[in-house]
Amino acid sequence: MDKNAIEIRGLTKTYKAGRGSPEKPALRGIDLDIPMGAVFGLLGPNGAGKSTLINILAGLVIKTAGQVTIWGFDQDVNPRQARASIGVMPQELNLDPFFTPRGALEVQAGLYGVPKSQRRSDEILRLIGLEDKAQAYARTLSGGMRRRLLLGKALVHMPHVLVLDEPTAGVDIELREMLWENIRRLNAQGMTIILTTHYLEEAEEMCDEIAIINHGNLVARDSTANLLGQLDTKTMIIHPDEPINTLPECEGIEVITRPGGELAITYQSGATPAEAVLDAVHRAGIRIRDVKTEQADLQDVFLELTRSR
Repeated sequence: MDKNAIEIRGLTKTYKAGRGSPEKPALRGIDLDIPMGAVFGLLGPNGAGKSTLINILAGLVIKTAGQVTIWGFDQDVNPRQARASIGVMPQELNLDPFFTPRGALEVQAGLYGVPKSQRRSDEILRLIGLEDKAQAYARTLSGGMRRRLLLGKALVHMPHVLVLDEPTAGVDIELREMLWENIRRLNAQGMTIILTTHYLEEAEEMCDEIAIINHGNLVARDSTANLLGQLDTKTMIIHPDEPINTLPECEGIEVITRPGGELAITYQSGATPAEAVLDAVHRAGIRIRDVKTEQADLQDVFLELTRSR
């Protein structure tokens, strides 16, 4: 294998509709490589095809066409080995309420064929912070504890690749921090992490590389830094020394007044140098008390890439 945990070629999924209705394409020929050892973000608006892609990787949905290779195993040639190489923490809280956390981990390990001598249930319970709840019924656990247990179930067979589908949706800040601490630890041990999230600041902080899917198409795939660099829009925030009467004017800038009297001047740094913006401010007779700049974040990139595609 050439340093890719997952290789996807021409992946297509079309759902059959009712009689007389057109078929619904969910994925339209996706080509995607996910490097070994990466924390990889898979982003897109609702209905973009993310869940379909994840379910195909997990072996829960049958693809219409294309090739999927997980840790060197072609899903069509070695389906069991491919499935054993990946663990999925789903978004839905699908737990049996009558199992204890330890029981749930033991059953899950058995389903993956993990011999009893190789099971790590107690170690996983410590990792996810449920050691003291090992014998409590799942129905008595809080929502956050159940989400931790889902992570534990995804780890029972020691997968090379871990998929986290909206892992922090609806959880409190403390649990979110605990989950990310665990994810960083697993990644440091060599596990490849695939993350879907609607919290773009999480993807910006956690992910080495990001792919964006929209309407079943791959619209972007690059390092997080390069994606952020696609937008050279900057905003200069000017705090005037006194109330102003005239707004700065200059080709290539847009000026709005914010509450409190500060000016937000937006410009393309590749076309308009910051010096030209400051010259326009001085020509307007504005004395500057303080100045700072704001750069585009991942949300800006995401909106730009999905707005018109």
